Amino acid sequence: MELGRLSTDALASFAVFAKHLNFTRAAEELHISQPALHVKVRKLAETLDRPLYRKEGRRLTLTPEGEAVARFARELDDRATAFLAEVQGRSPGRVPVLAAGEGAFLYLLGEAVRTAAPRPRLVNGDRARTLAAVRTGRADLGVAVLDVLPHDLAAVHLATYPQVLVAPEDHPLAGRPSLTLADLADASLVVPPPHGPHRIMLERALRAAQVPWSVAVEASGWPLILHFAALGVGPAVVNGCVRVPEGLVAREITDLPAVPYHAVHRPDRAGDPLVTGLLAAISSRLPPAAARGGRRASGDRRP
Repeated sequence: MELGRLSTDALASFAVFAKHLNFTRAAEELHISQPALHVKVRKLAETLDRPLYRKEGRRLTLTPEGEAVARFARELDDRATAFLAEVQGRSPGRVPVLAAGEGAFLYLLGEAVRTAAPRPRLVNGDRARTLAAVRTGRADLGVAVLDVLPHDLAAVHLATYPQVLVAPEDHPLAGRPSLTLADLADASLVVPPPHGPHRIMLERALRAAQVPWSVAVEASGWPLILHFAALGVGPAVVNGCVRVPEGLVAREITDLPAVPYHAVHRPDRAGDPLVTGLLAAISSRLPPAAARGGRRASGDRRP
């Protein structure tokens, strides 16, 4: 295929689509119609003779070829921006971009984001979207819980936390120094919605331990889960990095696997100052228990 057949406009449009993985939102950002964006993406795929995205249930995900195209499009845009800045005598400096999920931003990365210089732009998404942002070049660094390390990205371990049961101080389980899955028998738990990694892990562990349990309520995000626990709707299993509100206690569940947080970046960016600067900022400002890579005391309560 000749390089001249590639449309720079289609590449730029695909980069926006890859950011949202949603034709409606991408078309709105580009100020074009959704059918027009569909045509651009389809023609780009036809030119490259490769599928660029696929449907997984109700979600769209990029194929490996789509990730490569999005990465190329962003690199092309960065080079064009730097070239124009050089011609116009301006500094071509770029702000680093950090991708992570809600829990990481709330409980692990807040101090790094607040004090890093320059302050990074932030991309919020679940684990899959965080990894996709790094692979496509939308983010310089991503932070996520990773039980299995991706083969195509470089991973740096940041911290490991136990999993804990959070419950009101007067709950029957709150008086124990630590717990096992068997202690949760017949409990009615506040849990994330189905199909999320935490819910899947918890269900598998309880099923393997042959522990009967039920759902008190499903809630998205640690803050709402903790809110329901504080209301007495039911206890909840959360990552040990979560700051427990007044009136709740956290008890480590000793036979659940610990939760490892990693920072990931593309291997070819290992020496990039944008990546190393973000890594240094995060590593130096982790919460104390995380900095030791240790397991927080089971009864520790943080306001």
